[in-house]
Amino acid sequence: MIIVRATGPHTTVQDVRGRPGHADLGVGVSGAADRRALALANRLVGNDAEAAGLEITLGGFAADFPTSGVVALAGAPAPLTIDGRAGDLHRPVVVPAGAELRLGTPPTGLRTYLAVRGGIAVERVLGSRSTDVIAGLGPAVVGEGDELPVGPAPGAPVPAVDLAPPPRADGVLRVVLGPRDDWFADPGLFLRSVWTVTDDLNRVGFRLEGPELGRSETFAEVELPSEGVIRGSVQVPPSGRPTVFLADHPVTGGYPVIGVVLDADTDVAGQLRPGEQVRFRRV
Repeated sequence: MIIVRATGPHTTVQDVRGRPGHADLGVGVSGAADRRALALANRLVGNDAEAAGLEITLGGFAADFPTSGVVALAGAPAPLTIDGRAGDLHRPVVVPAGAELRLGTPPTGLRTYLAVRGGIAVERVLGSRSTDVIAGLGPAVVGEGDELPVGPAPGAPVPAVDLAPPPRADGVLRVVLGPRDDWFADPGLFLRSVWTVTDDLNRVGFRLEGPELGRSETFAEVELPSEGVIRGSVQVPPSGRPTVFLADHPVTGGYPVIGVVLDADTDVAGQLRPGEQVRFRRV
């Protein structure tokens, strides 16, 4: 068990897989916004791939460990201290019994993932331990004073070395145009423009600031019936400014989707923070 003392702006329990296969019930996949980072943190402590960890937005997290544990951090590089002593990212770190773990604010990126050897053992809902903020499924958003259970140590040892390529940070998201790019007068403007991530950002998605993507005359007054959307869908509301959907996106949307970010690049998108610039590259 760990006892949460501070949560920062937003902390949730997440796993990598989420809840695929329930869209017909109105339930999205959810799961970590940066699955690659959580998977790396789990590997570093020898956890199973499906183990749950903590997704911590912009640092500010603190927890007490009544018993000793092994942790690892990946994703946004939040400064780590254990009882005031600095620790490292991307490697297993032993937390002694009675110690306090604390994270500062990461200088880059948005979400830091904390894996605890044994995983955060909250109850599964529809096969996942993830918090889905839009569907209200899974454990509640982590709060101060929460006591989070930790599962038994896995059979796999803590690896001595774990190598992973560094995450891309070039501000480019690969995208497939459509299915509604023909609704826009100049869909190429979407690809040519540099967009700025606004502070209207959460696990559902984020809005972009940039030129207005106007409708073509053919579809200027047409209402689109709600249709399915997926993680990475880039939906354009009447304002003409795109919204990129992330892990907790709705399962349907009523605005045309001009393109879909490749699934692998949605992990990169999950680390974008307000004010950062992004471009889309067609594949």
